[in-house]
This record gives sequence, C-alpha cells and structure tokens, in this order.
Amino acid sequence: MCSHHRSRLFFIFFFLALHSSVFSRILLESSVTTTSILDVADSIRITKDTSSFRLNQLEEEHTHSPTSSSSFSLELHSRASVRGAEHSDYKSLTLARLNRDSARVKSLTTRLDLSLNNIKSADLKPVINTMYTTTEEQDIEAPLISGTTQGSGEYFTRVGIGNPAREVYMVLDTGSDVNWLQCAPCAECYHQTEPIFEPASSSSYATLSCDTPQCNALEVSECRNATCLYEVSYGDGSYTVGDFATETLTIGSSSVQNVAVGCGHSNEGLFVGAAGLLGLGGGLLALPSQLNMTSFSYCLVDRDSDSASTVEFGTSLPPDAVVAPLLRNHQLDTFYYLGLTGISVGGELLQIPQSSFEMDEAGSGGIIIDSGTAVTRLQTGIYNLLRDSFLKGTSDLVRVTGVAMFDTCYDLSAKTTIEVPTVAFHFPGGKMLALPAKNYMIPVDSVGTFCLAFAPTASSLAIIGNVQQQGTRVTFDLANSFIGFSSNKC
Repeated sequence: MCSHHRSRLFFIFFFLALHSSVFSRILLESSVTTTSILDVADSIRITKDTSSFRLNQLEEEHTHSPTSSSSFSLELHSRASVRGAEHSDYKSLTLARLNRDSARVKSLTTRLDLSLNNIKSADLKPVINTMYTTTEEQDIEAPLISGTTQGSGEYFTRVGIGNPAREVYMVLDTGSDVNWLQCAPCAECYHQTEPIFEPASSSSYATLSCDTPQCNALEVSECRNATCLYEVSYGDGSYTVGDFATETLTIGSSSVQNVAVGCGHSNEGLFVGAAGLLGLGGGLLALPSQLNMTSFSYCLVDRDSDSASTVEFGTSLPPDAVVAPLLRNHQLDTFYYLGLTGISVGGELLQIPQSSFEMDEAGSGGIIIDSGTAVTRLQTGIYNLLRDSFLKGTSDLVRVTGVAMFDTCYDLSAKTTIEVPTVAFHFPGGKMLALPAKNYMIPVDSVGTFCLAFAPTASSLAIIGNVQQQGTRVTFDLANSFIGFSSNKC
C-alpha cells in the first residue's frame, strides 16, 4: 500500500475516534423517523363514537394474533367497552380520567415514600376492628393496591371465580400484589355490574389460617378466631377489608386451585363496575407469582376502542421485541422498574444525564412501567426539556390554553392530519422504542383540542403510563429481568 493511502486511512481512523460522539448523534438522527403522522380527523371521530361503546355479552369472541402457546390467557377490555357511556361528552370523560390518574399517581408515590422510610400501613393506624371498618385517618396511608378510583380501572378482564366457576369482571393492575373481590355477606359494598360473590356457593373456597405463608405475606393483617383477615387501603380513603382465603380461578381454559384472594366484606370507594382486582405486581401474592409463571405479557388496546386484546402468562419475548432491563427495588418488590437511558424528540436526544433515570442505592428515583397510570410522569426538569423540544417542532400549530395537568395543547379543528416530532424512549445497547403520534398527542374533547400527553412530577419516581403503551405488547420476562416492547402485537 502506498504511503499516500496509508496516510489517508490513518487520518480517517483518527477523525472517527476523535469525533465518535458527533457520529453517534448523526447515527441517531439517521436511524430515527424524526416526525410522525397524526390522523386528526380519525382521532376526533373516535371521540364522538365513544359514547356508543358497549361490550356485547353474547359476542365476546375476538380474533387475536397469538404471541405464544400459553394456555393461561385472559381477554382484556377497555373501560369504555365494558362500562359503556359514563359521561355526556368527551371533555368530561377526559377530565374524569385525569382526575383518577392524579389520585393514582399520588397513591403510588406515597406508597413508595412510606417504604423508603420503613413505615408500614400497620404503623399508621389500627388495622381491622370488629365491624370490618377502618378509621377515618386514611389520608396518611399508602395504597396497597390500585383500584378504579386511582385510574387502574381503565382495563378489565373476565375471570372465573370458585367451583362451579362464576365469571366476573376484574381490574388488572401491575401496581398491585393482592387479588381481591367483593364477597357476601356485605357489611358495606359498592355497586358492581354482576351479583356479589357468595363464598358459600363455592366448594373450593377455604379461609386461610393466621400462620400460613400467604397471611404472613400481607402488609396489613389481623388474626381473628384463627382466621386471617386482610386490609388494603388507599390514599383517598377507599379500602377493602375481609377474609383472606384460597379459591379456584379459571383463567382462559385452565383452572388454578388454591389462589390466595381477599374476600372483601367491607369495601368503600369508586370501584363501581368491577367485582374486584387482579394484581400483576412483582410481590409474592401477585397473580404471576401464585401461578409460578416466570413471564407474562399484555397489550393495551386504545382506551377509546371497543376491541379487545389479551393478557398472557408464560409467554416468551417475541424475536422482534425492543428489549430493556427490568429492574427491582429492594425496598418495594411490587413495582417494575425500567432501564431507560434517554429520551429523544424529533430524532435528537434530550440533554439528560443517564443518572436522572436511575434508582439510587436507597431505592429512590428510577422509572416504573405501570398499567394503571394513564399519563407518563417525568421529573419536572426532564419534562420541561421534552416539552420545550416538542414546542420547537410544532411552532406552526395553533396553541391553546392547557387542560388539567396538560400545559401543551393545540387547536387542530382545522386539520385533517399533521406531522409532529417523534418521541422515543432509549435503552441500553442502542435499543429504541419510537412512539406513534397518537400515543402522545391525544384529543381532550370532540372539537379538535389535542394535548401533549406527558406531565411533570415533583416526585423522584417517574412512571411510563398506559397511554404511551397503547397498541404495544409489553412482555415481562421475570426470569431473565427483561421487559420487551412489540409494536402492533395486540
């Protein structure tokens, strides 16, 4: 090789090494779609159709793209398809959702704060009195599960309870561990769509004694007449109290015996509709652990859709999944933390230190993925960077006054489609999940007002919400500590 060619190659290698950061930025910009198309007209049409949704009880058979051969599979329905019209217009529906969402986020962050300070709910107030009621000092309690009043009631599934099995609607929630349902006799019960479960009618129902591992795994419990009593409470004053028992659950075509469930005889709150809740969290009492499953997945259909998807247990990571680390908090095993390294807007990484997304040794900070929270929460400084970058890319759109927690809103009533900067999450190893525009530019009424669906939080805990997860199958590989994202796999 001539000296001229050797000198030229040396210069190229030297230049590449010296400017690797520049080239990584160019690579990012060239490998990411910098803008995404939002179908404004279709989004507005859906807001007008929502009031007509109602799940046809006689036609619950849906066709899904199977992601595994798992025999443990449940259908997943949006709240709109199960509950039907609950509000007179889409604006009031949106405000109700955001109100529930704010309470939900407060409950999650309060629970974490109490855990970090080694405060148990049992330390805050007496547990269960003789009338299955709680004291009024609910505002200082951490929620142990997240019901519909906290926003987790956006997605329901149908599950069989007891033997013979009786099908009921249950809320699914990754932010909860304890499974429970309302039971007769009721000291106090909220309204639900189906008759309240009668333990006496099930041959497989059995109360748990106080010395069982299931009873000992409860955060708040009491022993009465050698029977384990449970209590789960919410930051807003809602609660469920009753007997802790084992029962048979029918999940898809399979029956599972001896699943620990709370049989709630006193239940207060706005849980209207669902019979109870199935916890998909990371704790010992959560459904995946009780099923001895090392993985599960779900796909959240659009909340304004009457279509259905599935929750599947024992699923493997799809080969095309965007894979991120699944992290755990030694202070609180319920939440699923995500190994996020960065966020880009319009193909450019925001200038955020990776440490801003990391949990510290004490268990503070980090970012969780949650099925019950609607809107993604980011620390205020990170949110401001994302918002400001988004605003630069939407300077041609008409801004309007903010709505509730949303401070970046637009009047798109005169538009059919628009281009907006692509928002993407980045993970170790150069992995990236680009969000479709409809997962972060959402309508808040039926007349063309759309808002950027992210919100700031003063808490150290950030949360990836279900609006950003819609249309994506999220797989939790618990054995290998990975979370996988597969677009359009509902």
